[in-house]
Amino acid sequence: MRVTVFDYGAGNLHSLLKALQTPGVTIHIEPNPKLAVNTDVLVLPGVGAFSSAAACLRPGADVMRRAINDGLPCLGVCLGMQLLFDLSEEGPGRGLGVIPGSVRRLRASHVPQIGWNTLDEATEPVVAQSELRDVYYANSYVCEPVDERCVAAWSTHDDDRFVAVVRQARVLGVQFHPEKSSQPGVRMLHEFLREVRT
Repeated sequence: MRVTVFDYGAGNLHSLLKALQTPGVTIHIEPNPKLAVNTDVLVLPGVGAFSSAAACLRPGADVMRRAINDGLPCLGVCLGMQLLFDLSEEGPGRGLGVIPGSVRRLRASHVPQIGWNTLDEATEPVVAQSELRDVYYANSYVCEPVDERCVAAWSTHDDDRFVAVVRQARVLGVQFHPEKSSQPGVRMLHEFLREVRT
């Protein structure tokens, strides 16, 4: 199975690539959004600013959106999850709009949120099967979907309850960093790949 990580030049991908490694999986890094969809699984990684990532995405956004809407399995991590949405308060540019909604700044006294937090009301099977409860965050912004039926888990930072996981068909978005969330986080990544394979 081919897994392609779309590289928009933001941050170190090493820990995510290492966590995705599993027998039978070949991992590729692709900076061209039009070519990134020639894969079995597309990964939109975390770390970086929405506007710069959206600028890298722009030349192939229509191609990527169409591929995902046509059923290409996609995993969005942190900023990658935010790129699944339409717009962000962080700056100009458009996301993929695969999940209708926007991205807002955390309404909390301590921003960014850096460190461990808990998942609440987790209904996503991939999360449940991996026994993932405590997750590692590094974020200042969170997603607000138009239709909350896509929400598969929540977290709370200070008094701000926000979306932690979204699921829409073969698209999974997580606001936290599974690759930094100890062994359960790595298991979650492998569960998602196993689901795609089967």
